[in-house]
Amino acid sequence: MKAIVHHGPKGLDGVKYTDMKEPEPKAGEVKVRLKMAGLNHRDLLVPNRRNEDDPAVILGSDGAGVIEELGEGVTDVLVGDEVMINPGLRWREKSDAPPKEFEILGFPSHGTFAESVVVPAENVVKKPAQFSWEEAAVLPLSALTAYRALFTRAKVKKGDTVFIPGIGSGVATYMLQFARAAGARVIVTSRNDVKLEKAAKLGADVVVHTNSDWNQELANEKVDIVIESVGAATFNRSLKVLRPGGTIVTFGASAGDMIQINIREFFYGQYNLFGSTMGSQEEFEEMVKFVQNHNIKPVLDKVFPLSEALEAFHYMDEAEQFGKIAFKIKE
Repeated sequence: MKAIVHHGPKGLDGVKYTDMKEPEPKAGEVKVRLKMAGLNHRDLLVPNRRNEDDPAVILGSDGAGVIEELGEGVTDVLVGDEVMINPGLRWREKSDAPPKEFEILGFPSHGTFAESVVVPAENVVKKPAQFSWEEAAVLPLSALTAYRALFTRAKVKKGDTVFIPGIGSGVATYMLQFARAAGARVIVTSRNDVKLEKAAKLGADVVVHTNSDWNQELANEKVDIVIESVGAATFNRSLKVLRPGGTIVTFGASAGDMIQINIREFFYGQYNLFGSTMGSQEEFEEMVKFVQNHNIKPVLDKVFPLSEALEAFHYMDEAEQFGKIAFKIKE
């Protein structure tokens, strides 16, 4: 079968469109014939985390398709079922942190940028009828990350004001939609005026240019919740717009891992700081119901054929997209 594989040099130089052996399901697993797959920032990072002599791995965490084969003992789904995949493996119940055995599909195990993939049967969920194949494929990882950060960690509620620096990524667009659906007021930032216009159309109550003075733009208004994914470039600026006793949740560090904070200001401010990443199967199922109940649709930026995956990787690396990028597995 055709697949997008990392093997050899670190980084995107080691990413190739090539042939791999078709997988076969073991007990408790299913084989999914993939229709579409979704690209995430994680897929850009994996090739940099692997060594040159590591065995080839099929990249990709998100995907949707049709169940083609059942492993021994699988009874909850049937051949022919249309499903999307929860890429978080072995994290079943909602908990403070994932279990030690938790991993994400696409590294170290083979992922979804291929014609088929084998996953545990518990990791497939019926595709919502309201979704196209493209929409179903790009929902899981980003929407689950957004759901846990907003609802499990930040506990957003009606009437809260939520601040999201760096609108445009898949997770951020889901957060905007989810927070608005929950009755929150949402403020977003971006360096890109076109992204700010799109965010306003998607429901953002206030849009602020990243390079402006945030406190001045907000007339010194303080927010209840900040959802941070940028890291070093914005973390302290985000703290400055958070109200005393407010909550900041961080799930990424696209602009640097290391930050310095004034710890005295932090504890006098009585701030709450939470880390978050992905989510459990229980939260995944909650997220799918939430999306269905509120008729939320993923924001699709572009669809590439799988054979042009490297072009899509470079496009995402330039951070010009607004929403999600999908791969069509077969022409």
